[in-house]
Amino acid sequence: MKRLGWRVTGELPAESHFVVIAAPHTSNWDLFYLLGAATALGMRVSWIGKHTLFVGPLGPFFRAIGGIPIDRRRSQKMVEQMVDQFETRDRLNLAIPPEGTRGRSEYWKSGFYWMAYKAQVPVSLGFLDYRKKEGGLGPLVYLTGNVRQDMDEIRAFYENVSGLRPENYGPIRFRDEPAD
Repeated sequence: MKRLGWRVTGELPAESHFVVIAAPHTSNWDLFYLLGAATALGMRVSWIGKHTLFVGPLGPFFRAIGGIPIDRRRSQKMVEQMVDQFETRDRLNLAIPPEGTRGRSEYWKSGFYWMAYKAQVPVSLGFLDYRKKEGGLGPLVYLTGNVRQDMDEIRAFYENVSGLRPENYGPIRFRDEPAD
């Protein structure tokens, strides 16, 4: 990361299990920089990807670098599957891009929130700020179940973080998030 002109900030949490918000997610380059920042922090990060990424010759490579394939065409109870993963693994640092796409989305997907809340693990505020060429981990957020309050804390952190394609970074809110 340093050779590429990036600065990695933050520290690897002492907790063995946590969900990492991977935001903003506006480019295919995000995975590359996410893995670089994780390596610099000494973190073995796992991530969920479209099952099609794991087909063919690159499948074993993506699995080796922490990928967990998910077929999004199926109704799979993904939150419950990931909660089970937290319960059965000695260590799991699961990076989730809550936008769910590199294109602009008007809502974040709430899966990361419910995975962390139901597994009773904290959320680490992971980030890639292309404007500052800085990435890493911000503070841990221990979810309370008060979605609005928890999301206000998360929104405040990401307020000035810029993705590679800022025009693709939509508002930080859930579709079903309670209003003021």
